[in-house]
Amino acid sequence: MPKMKTKSVYSCQSCGAQFPKWQGKCSECNQWNTIVEETFQPEAKDARGWAIGAEKKKAQAIKLSEKVTEQRVQRWSTNYEELDRVLGGGLVPGSFTLLGGDPGIGKSTLLLQMVGGLAKNKIPCLYVSAEESVDQTALRAQRLGVSSDLVEVSSINNLQSITNLTNEKQPRVLIVDSIQTIYLPDITSAPGSVSQVRECAGQLMMLAKNKNIAVVLIGHVTKDGNLAGPKVLEHMVDTVLSFEGDTNYQFRLLRSLKNRFGPANQLGVFQMLGSGLEEVSNPSEMFLEKHEVDTMGSAVFACMEGQRPFLCEIQSLVSFTPLNIPRRTSIGLSHNRLHLLLAVLEKYLNLQFSNQDVFANVVGGLKIEEPAADLAIVAAIMSSEGNQCLQEGSCFFGEIGLTGEIRAVPFAEVRLQEAKKLGYKKFYMPKSNKRHLQDLDKKDLANIHWISHVRDLRSLFQKRPRPKNKSRDLDL
Repeated sequence: MPKMKTKSVYSCQSCGAQFPKWQGKCSECNQWNTIVEETFQPEAKDARGWAIGAEKKKAQAIKLSEKVTEQRVQRWSTNYEELDRVLGGGLVPGSFTLLGGDPGIGKSTLLLQMVGGLAKNKIPCLYVSAEESVDQTALRAQRLGVSSDLVEVSSINNLQSITNLTNEKQPRVLIVDSIQTIYLPDITSAPGSVSQVRECAGQLMMLAKNKNIAVVLIGHVTKDGNLAGPKVLEHMVDTVLSFEGDTNYQFRLLRSLKNRFGPANQLGVFQMLGSGLEEVSNPSEMFLEKHEVDTMGSAVFACMEGQRPFLCEIQSLVSFTPLNIPRRTSIGLSHNRLHLLLAVLEKYLNLQFSNQDVFANVVGGLKIEEPAADLAIVAAIMSSEGNQCLQEGSCFFGEIGLTGEIRAVPFAEVRLQEAKKLGYKKFYMPKSNKRHLQDLDKKDLANIHWISHVRDLRSLFQKRPRPKNKSRDLDL
């Protein structure tokens, strides 16, 4: 058989777009100096492929008019409830999972603890590290308390060697750390390039589907927090997990961005300790701080992450500034959302922020994106601006529109039950949700303050003269 001719192509390392010649700027993602030359050898026709539930090259098709019996998907428990929740109930045999996160956040630690939990259920696992030696991986596993004959570790960065070792050991779970450091010898480009990542992921996907092995990849992220490599990598896998957190805090958040075997946008909370990652079964108690005295500028928000509710604290500080352009700073919240809410308050409540700095923060390093946090943010800002404390035991949630109306939010009853469980007794929520909560007890309905417009928030605060900011005389 004649040898196939090697071709050359120019690929963008940011988005994976290919071009016939080099250019300084990628016309797809508008990034500069990301296009590099890569050489590859085209594969023969029918060189690879797979078909689930049928022999190779003999695919099957059924008519939708036929009766199909639903088969329950088999799942392996990892012995970590937080991880099982994010995966949709456990790890599915033959699944292809991608885990991404910042450097040093604990991705390898999480997966080592996961294979330790799977080994307790008599599931053989193979952990392949292309970034650390066998001794380094084994010592880390021992520190985490993972010591089982069913868990084997190796240090290989050649994909062909990984495939041969997998066929020899025949594990049920394969961990590859990481997809950006393994390579195929047939491709001349360096590990981590678009061609290497795409081809290595494609062969690992075939290994998972043909051998019914659960393959979990660790992926690097860019400085923007996106998964490095071509976008086709995220389309190829069955599940995309994101491991987030601030290294200054001990909390780690595991989110499912995509899941073909369960609901997406699920959240798992972990705590990084010296002995490894520990589950946080009740994150509301961890993210809320009990203040000994009444605190201005603090409001409690009932948040929803996927189908999981928990409470968090939103703080705000409004202070006089001598600068011509006041500062607007938000941590854990959308910066544009903060500007929008301040404009609504100035328009409908006649509050003036032109000479005041406004700071907003979500305690604990959380990041909140849902618009249901608007009401809690506004309550915290008004509390700090008016030097008034919110009533103890109050909880807020609701979306604010540009006309000042308070719009309904989903999962209102679930948020209420979570707040009640933690002892909160007064709830401020949109009036539009009232028709969906008719089944609540009369005692619970009596503790709810229905709000239809931001003007209704004036009743939260009593009139009190604000202290004047005395200007200081400067000695020249």
